[in-house]
Amino acid sequence: MATTNDLKNGLVLKLDGGELWSVVEFQHVKPGKGGAFVRTKLKNVLTGKTLDRTFNAGVKVDVANVDKREMQYSYLDGDDFVFMDTETYDMVNVARSVVGDAANYMLENTTATVAFNEGNPLYVDLPAAAELTISHTDPGLQGDRSTGGTKPATLETGAEIKVPLFITTGEKVKVDTRTGEYLGRA
Repeated sequence: MATTNDLKNGLVLKLDGGELWSVVEFQHVKPGKGGAFVRTKLKNVLTGKTLDRTFNAGVKVDVANVDKREMQYSYLDGDDFVFMDTETYDMVNVARSVVGDAANYMLENTTATVAFNEGNPLYVDLPAAAELTISHTDPGLQGDRSTGGTKPATLETGAEIKVPLFITTGEKVKVDTRTGEYLGRA
């Protein structure tokens, strides 16, 4: 247990019957009249939904214990992604629903941060950029290179992104893992 005075960005709270909410931003407000309060912006750890919530200053809030571990993606086992803890070498199965869009940018041996609460995986965080090979894209037409247009390309993971017209099949590119945008050649 902690109070609203202990809030900080990244802290995970257990609210409304056990739902986990991460503090995105907070602000202590002391109006000239009345009691102080804390205005927060919370993000649901599982669904990603955001919520604005106001707490009275000094109110007790339940803090969830979230354990973040560096893990390495090993292989796909049915519908589960199998990760290996880089310190203990334990293998952990993480459901596809928990991995989410990160699956589009993960190859075997990719290092990721996996967050756990009471032994249950909550989410997977990848590095901001990933280097992946283009498995298929249509060739650009001669003279198209100066227009700055884009075309669809399929990555080796199966995900589809937009790339500039000069990119060809077999090239390694950098991709933003948060937005799926092309960042440049690797």
